[in-house]
Amino acid sequence: PRQPAKTLWYDRPRYVYLEFCVEDSTDVKVVIEDQRVVFSCKNADGVEFYNEINLYARVNSKDSREKRSDRSITCFMRKWKEKVAWPRITKENIKPAWLSVDFDNWRDWEGDEEVERAMVEQYAEV
Repeated sequence: PRQPAKTLWYDRPRYVYLEFCVEDSTDVKVVIEDQRVVFSCKNADGVEFYNEINLYARVNSKDSREKRSDRSITCFMRKWKEKVAWPRITKENIKPAWLSVDFDNWRDWEGDEEVERAMVEQYAEV
């Protein structure tokens, strides 16, 4: 039986970020489409995780990527319309139990572009 991974998300002027919290993940598959993200993996105990998110707005799937660490898999997706805030990550106005806002990374956008550029470059080097 598959179960959804606990997922955090936050919004930035140019990108929207999703973090799937699975430790020691294997068989990671991330498909980023223009309006949808599909994630699947297994953890060390062989539990299968699966998340499918219909996105609130369109992203540029060609300029989106993911990065795996021992603790999670982070996706950052380039917004089609930059500088437009997303009030939520899902298309439907419902909040799944497994999805929450990453308040540690959520902050006002004022002067945030430099910070964001640095983050994306840091990811890109991996």
